[in-house]
Amino acid sequence: MRTVLAVDGGNSKTDVALIAEDGTVLATARGAAFLPQSVGVPAAIDALHAAVRQALPHAVSPYADHIAAYVAGADLPVEEDRLTAELLSRGYGRGVVVGNDTFALLRAGTEATWGAAVVCGAGINAVAVAPDGRVARFPALGRISGDWGGGSGLAEEALWHAVRAEDGRGPATALTEVVRGVFGTRTVEEVVIALHFEELPTERLHELVAPLLAAAPGDAVARSVVERQAEEIELLGTVAMRRVDLLDAPCEVVLGGGVLTARDPLLTMLVEQRYAASAPLARLVIPDLPPIAGAALLGLDRLGATPDAHERVRDHYAGNAGRPRPFPEGAAAYTEGGR
Repeated sequence: MRTVLAVDGGNSKTDVALIAEDGTVLATARGAAFLPQSVGVPAAIDALHAAVRQALPHAVSPYADHIAAYVAGADLPVEEDRLTAELLSRGYGRGVVVGNDTFALLRAGTEATWGAAVVCGAGINAVAVAPDGRVARFPALGRISGDWGGGSGLAEEALWHAVRAEDGRGPATALTEVVRGVFGTRTVEEVVIALHFEELPTERLHELVAPLLAAAPGDAVARSVVERQAEEIELLGTVAMRRVDLLDAPCEVVLGGGVLTARDPLLTMLVEQRYAASAPLARLVIPDLPPIAGAALLGLDRLGATPDAHERVRDHYAGNAGRPRPFPEGAAAYTEGGR
């Protein structure tokens, strides 16, 4: 029986799963972050390899007939090509497809193989796929490519407003006390200086996102930030849909990433309102399945697996059975030579 090695690589972790062609989930594992944009392609694949060794401690390459890797940092075709070449050079599988993680989100959230997806996690991105296979996507390189928001953008905006309120350049806002409370400082300026001298890791700014969202219903400044985030989530989705002619018929829009899956009431309401106005035929979906399930389903699509196989994968992950589970030594025949 042929197999798929599915990969969901993100800014905080890397999930892998070995899937049989009949949809049986044979092994899973979770490893460190997948960061080719900051550590380089070889080092990123090294991190992936560590996760693969957790899942398949007794296997030798090729690990599967098909590798379905849907990862952050694969924002441009050239980046997908470089990652594909590295996986092929290491003999991971007979066939390799590398794509952006938005494709896995889309596949995890809809029974169809087309639609739109918007991810708002550490960053923000979107994709739309038409029934005829046409694709609309964005470079998603941050502010230089026109992006705004995600956890990083929201946190920076919260700090920006807080420091301006504290020194008098901006209106008073609850965000000043939010920043002081999160970092245990007397002033917001202390936080800024600690960041400047790298005494405070910039990663800790993400701790501002949840209290920003919590403050928004009662604070005009915080609410304006959340409203802008809702606007960006809607714009990315509707522009992508328009590019592949999906606005004039019913279409599912899958929403993912930590900011959206937290289901903050205000942000959720604002996103729903904006889509109702700009894409009234769209159906918003926050999937119950994790992105690794979408990567697995895309891999099974490549193998031409049966609907029953797809349903078996969905059942596995819908049942919260996604805990890391190494491949048993006695089943090594599945992975010897990719079988």
